[in-house]
Amino acid sequence: MTQGKRVLVSGAGGFIGRWSVPALQRSGYEVHAVLSGNARRDVPAQLEGAKIHFADLLDDSHVDELISEVKPSHLLHFAWIATPGLYWNSAENFRWLAASERLLRCFRAHGGSRVVMAGTCAEYDWSRVTVCDELSSPLAMTKAAAPNDAAAPNDAASPYAACKIALQRVLGDFGRREHLSTAWGRIFFQFGPHEHPDRLVPSVICNLLLNREAPCSHGRQIRSFLHVADVGEAFAAVLDSELEGPVNIGSDERVALAELVDRIGRQIGRPELLRLGARPAPLLEPSLLVPEIHRLRDEARWRPRFTLDEALSDTIAWWRGRLLDPAGVARRR
Repeated sequence: MTQGKRVLVSGAGGFIGRWSVPALQRSGYEVHAVLSGNARRDVPAQLEGAKIHFADLLDDSHVDELISEVKPSHLLHFAWIATPGLYWNSAENFRWLAASERLLRCFRAHGGSRVVMAGTCAEYDWSRVTVCDELSSPLAMTKAAAPNDAAAPNDAASPYAACKIALQRVLGDFGRREHLSTAWGRIFFQFGPHEHPDRLVPSVICNLLLNREAPCSHGRQIRSFLHVADVGEAFAAVLDSELEGPVNIGSDERVALAELVDRIGRQIGRPELLRLGARPAPLLEPSLLVPEIHRLRDEARWRPRFTLDEALSDTIAWWRGRLLDPAGVARRR
């Protein structure tokens, strides 16, 4: 174990956070994984070997106690509201903004030296940018922050994006003032085991495995996707590097959504069940939204483990194990 490499990972039980832990351990970190109190019965297998802490990061006393106990040298912060259908406009975003600032200050007060926090591609102004560059692309305009702000994305930034933009600015300013090393990972698109079943990739996979039609939009939108394990490992690589400031976490492989679901259909063997155009495309969704990843590739020296087809195969296998018995019959749900 390299002396001084003790990392606190918030949101370590989440969809992305859990996948950062094995990579951090391989890089010599003593990992302290933070889970919410209601996750006591569901500790992910990926956290094996990490020290588990249950804490409510929205409670200042829990934060003080946790940081005082662990005294981490590094902080990898994922924890945030992520409830599908709610997080975009929820007032909880403002609570997480305040709690994250508190966590940052407490971390530094106890001697912490490097912080990486998770942001989002929703920070970019989708009406003015298609290929997103961390250092030059415009961010969404933010209104005066108010918890009841229900602005549509990129008319002005949603509360989710606005709070992430605000936290990234706080992180950068605080780091410069306190001589603290900081980086901010803007996450693009990902899929993999444990994703919410209503999201695009798992919804298509589940429908096809259960021999049901899979309604989709027209599918002409072009995106880039990573396996969620690669996203977690990318964050671990950024933390272990000297990279500072914003960095896109994504792939340089572009794919139309129609092609993506077609690959799923062909791997499962049921492409005839795909129904492109059966659902409307979301309003204001750009036709092209992809990251420039030169900072992730060249400064963090990170490469993905999974090709797109390998990532789909792994995800399909995981869902098959959850939905079907060994004879291929649907399990009771």
